[in-house]
Amino acid sequence: MANLKTMYMGIELRSPIIIGANNLVTSIDNLKRMEKAGAGAIVYKSIFEEQVQLEDLELFERTTEYNERNAEMIKLFPETGANASDIKDHLTALKLAKDSLTIPVFASINALNTETWIEYAKKTEETGVDGIELNLYTMPEKSGKKHTDIEKDQVNIVSEVRSNVNIPVSAKISPYYSNPLQFISELEKAGANAFVLFNRLFQPDIDIESETHYFPYTLGNREDHRLPLRFSGLLYGNTKASVCASSGIITGSDVIKMLLAGADTVQVVSTIYLNQIEVVGSMLGELEKWMDNKGYKNIDSFRGKLSHKKVENKLPYHRAQYMDFMMTTSEIMKKYKVIN
Repeated sequence: MANLKTMYMGIELRSPIIIGANNLVTSIDNLKRMEKAGAGAIVYKSIFEEQVQLEDLELFERTTEYNERNAEMIKLFPETGANASDIKDHLTALKLAKDSLTIPVFASINALNTETWIEYAKKTEETGVDGIELNLYTMPEKSGKKHTDIEKDQVNIVSEVRSNVNIPVSAKISPYYSNPLQFISELEKAGANAFVLFNRLFQPDIDIESETHYFPYTLGNREDHRLPLRFSGLLYGNTKASVCASSGIITGSDVIKMLLAGADTVQVVSTIYLNQIEVVGSMLGELEKWMDNKGYKNIDSFRGKLSHKKVENKLPYHRAQYMDFMMTTSEIMKKYKVIN
């Protein structure tokens, strides 16, 4: 029987499938189902600084609403202090999740200010989680800030967090950098123990009838895994950090592809929404059967076999694939019935 264990940020996981941050993990019953299905680890739902700021504002408005209504009633609520809501509820739920499972649990945080990143990381570490995932992304609204400044800020965040916690830290990034490989190299120098490729960003849409914006919740599909596959293959052998492929990993064959490219682990979310939590067991079963058929005893015996470093034909990892695509255009046109 194939051994599905793998290493991630120096932590041994029983399987390469990590449940990515999502709303389902807030239920203890769901967490236990994920563990039972065979997940190697779980990333708890992200905490966002904007969320805490909004809760603080709402609390302030509720507790000060009647302060000036009656001269004889100076205060309706007791003093709670600034940032009373803080992230206590989130940390309590995170600790409960950690205490309820035997597999590793990672926290996910996203903040706006360096001080807040550090604060959240420290408080998160106190819950006993096995590691922290820094959910790095920014949405520049003006053209004035240079891309180098944005990247420098994010590298600094990783450096500061690593300096203030003793547990492993991963960086979940988007592909929207001029040179993602160079940026990843800088993050590794700053202390990142792993990289999650890539962050799936929700984008706004427009309802043309009401002429308003809305945010559709669009799940991933198998076409989405090609970009993380490419970069997993490029990173294999070129980083000491762990690589976790994310986006478009729906079936067991998708997991196999990522491991062949060079990823240590994968993160899944959409597939558990589409196919229920128990799909994790089916994916692992597919992986195990494939390994047995191929004669692979463990993941390291084939991981990175089709990476840029190991394949003789480098074409899939270079721009030359564009020329190959152009030469096979007629086949594609026939496939989609553009021509007979």
